[in-house]
Amino acid sequence: MAQPLPNPMVGIQLSPISLLDEGVEPLLDQLQGRFGINTLMVGTVSWMALKVGRSVAAGLDGWPDHGVAAPYPLRGGGYLAHRKSYYRQTLIDDFRTRDEAFAGKDILDLVIPAARGRGMRIVPELMEPLFRGPRTRTIPTEIPNLAQCLEVDLHGRLGPEPCTSNPDYRMWWRGMIEEHCREYDIDGIMWCNERQSPLDRMMQGEAPGCFCPACRRDAAERGIDVERVRLAFAEVWRFFQDARAGVPFVDGAFIGFLRVLLCNPEVLVWERFWLERSKALDAELYGIVKYCNPKLSFGLNVWNRNHFNPIRKAQWAWAEQTEWCDWVKPITYQHQSGGIFMKEMAGFGATILRDFTLNEFVPAMYAILGLNEAPAESVVQQGLDPDTYVFGQCADAVRGVAGKADVYMGIGVDAPRSSAAQARCTPDIVRRSVHATFRAGGKGVVYSPNYASMRLENLDGGAQALAELGFRMPH
Repeated sequence: MAQPLPNPMVGIQLSPISLLDEGVEPLLDQLQGRFGINTLMVGTVSWMALKVGRSVAAGLDGWPDHGVAAPYPLRGGGYLAHRKSYYRQTLIDDFRTRDEAFAGKDILDLVIPAARGRGMRIVPELMEPLFRGPRTRTIPTEIPNLAQCLEVDLHGRLGPEPCTSNPDYRMWWRGMIEEHCREYDIDGIMWCNERQSPLDRMMQGEAPGCFCPACRRDAAERGIDVERVRLAFAEVWRFFQDARAGVPFVDGAFIGFLRVLLCNPEVLVWERFWLERSKALDAELYGIVKYCNPKLSFGLNVWNRNHFNPIRKAQWAWAEQTEWCDWVKPITYQHQSGGIFMKEMAGFGATILRDFTLNEFVPAMYAILGLNEAPAESVVQQGLDPDTYVFGQCADAVRGVAGKADVYMGIGVDAPRSSAAQARCTPDIVRRSVHATFRAGGKGVVYSPNYASMRLENLDGGAQALAELGFRMPH
């Protein structure tokens, strides 16, 4: 009889409220004993319900079969015992959650002893941006001084997010990471960077930025003429506005886009400048983790838009990211992803590819992005197939990191839908996603995006796959 294989990394993203709703000990017993979970990715600082609250799609999908079936009065914040000594280099030093249920509680202090007693790993999950996300923002952010760190767009308007180049905002993140690494018995950090570049924003219908004093100063130090850049952006932004408004272009929208870009190359200079600063934040936080404790791992939770958008795919090469991570977790929320993909295509279809129908350019996009999925008219209802999508993205990541980082696939389990037309998650979808991961060379899985919205029967599909693969499961 064949001996069972040692356990792979089997993680789950977990919001603080689930630990209170279900009790730390009973919850961990179930996660480990029923589903084979050995790594807890706990959301510790956020203002988005998707990360720290209950289900955000209960109105559409109903409440899951565990936890508390009622809205949670989320105020967001830091769910740790706040220590101001880590924030002396920033004006942002008062962000402890005001959620009444967490008064006097530290979520890591609650979960770490129980996890260690079961041999489970703890990896806090942190995501930038902290405040802005679809259907996840519930109330205004209650952080003194945060408004002094906001971005400045092309028109000089402040907001709606802090600028990641702002020294105070950046030092806030540094302090947060250091506090996690020094004060808690953790195994690493999972970091997610989901900021949009200036060109990406224009594609999505938002005015570009950022032109705050910090960005201007950083650009000037690199010899970039900021005023010339602003004039160039004004021209390209006008093109995107005209494209969305249906203004005719003599040679079509795509040629019109190339023409305005060639006439205003400063836009690409700024795009590269912004991208380098964004990547530098990732690298800085990796460095802090390793400085505090070289044994801690630093993993990247990688946005699915990176493989749904050719611009972002070009921007975020796997080989480059391995310079500042130990492992990567590509997000592949299969059942939900048809809608996400089509939203990306809608941005192209409204602007540079507006002269073509979705049925004309989506097959070409599939080919460019290495996807092989349902036609445009049915991909939302069908979702993306685990055997092509999860397998393909895992194989792509394994090939891209070239042995310099492990690949743990972010398996969608009841990722919140935005419409009733989107495909639903099923146990078989989860089961096949786990199989696809290991068949493609992945080293583990992370059930995502939040246990609070997952149905237990769907998690059973993952446990079934692990057993079928011959891994040794806890009893």
